[in-house]
Amino acid sequence: MSEDTELRRTLNEQAARQLANATKTRAQWSGITPRWLVSFLPWTPVEAGIYRLNRVIDPKGEVRTEVECSPRNDADLPETFVPYEENPREYSLNAVTTVLDVQTRVSDLYSHPIDQIQEQLRLLIEKVKERQESELINNAEYGLLTNAAPGQRIKTRKGQPTPDDLDELIAKVWKEPAFFLAHPRAIAAFGRECTRRGVPPPTVTLHGSSFLTWRGLPLIPSDKLTVTPDGRTNILLLRTGEAKQGVIGLFQPGVPGEVAPSLSVRFMGINRKAIASYLISLYCSAAILTEDAIGVLEDVYVGNYYDYA
Repeated sequence: MSEDTELRRTLNEQAARQLANATKTRAQWSGITPRWLVSFLPWTPVEAGIYRLNRVIDPKGEVRTEVECSPRNDADLPETFVPYEENPREYSLNAVTTVLDVQTRVSDLYSHPIDQIQEQLRLLIEKVKERQESELINNAEYGLLTNAAPGQRIKTRKGQPTPDDLDELIAKVWKEPAFFLAHPRAIAAFGRECTRRGVPPPTVTLHGSSFLTWRGLPLIPSDKLTVTPDGRTNILLLRTGEAKQGVIGLFQPGVPGEVAPSLSVRFMGINRKAIASYLISLYCSAAILTEDAIGVLEDVYVGNYYDYA
């Protein structure tokens, strides 16, 4: 028997693969990020989706609060009060929603070993959570970047983010700041500038991950802080928590169909074309309790990728 005949009688690999079970992964999506802002913000539960922010009226020379130190025995004590805003701002929870449509034939026949409906829900919930972080930063009504006070905004000295710029930002949010929030490219640009000056920033481990720090404050990355086509972005510095009159996230627990805090998945039924629908809703908002709880470093140049090729 010739060697060629012997090879033809051997089971080839392609035919053998037809009887083998491939190990399958869940669907991988590169758009999933750590969403550190959601993890680092303290979250306050609200009722009826409303949070009323009461503030003291800043006197600015119009009304003086009289407080005396060691008044004389024959002197009258000062009479005063602390004025409140008569029309405080109210925050309403924003809904990030989407609808999943699944053909029942698909879910009935092709849900082993991975359940098609659960996999679709998992991926759409990830998309909704990614949108949540973007809204917390950029939403026109309550976003941190868009609602920072004009007096809390500064511009970079030289374009690239420098230690001097971040120090000036700390001077704006000097009452127990918690962390910087920046695009990963902005953090990389800051790291390069620090290294160029011979002051490489130290790192700290939080939530099991390493972060660069400046003056002991971690630089938290988020790609939801956009970079313009010419390489410009912003860096935020936040003080957080109600006790510190800082920045907080808002959510409502116990919503119908809740699968996570303020996250709801509800079955909407099956139509006459055998399409099953599921409503995914995530309710959230954010509040800046006092103006000096957040500062913004604007017009930060992070460069184009080809600048460092």
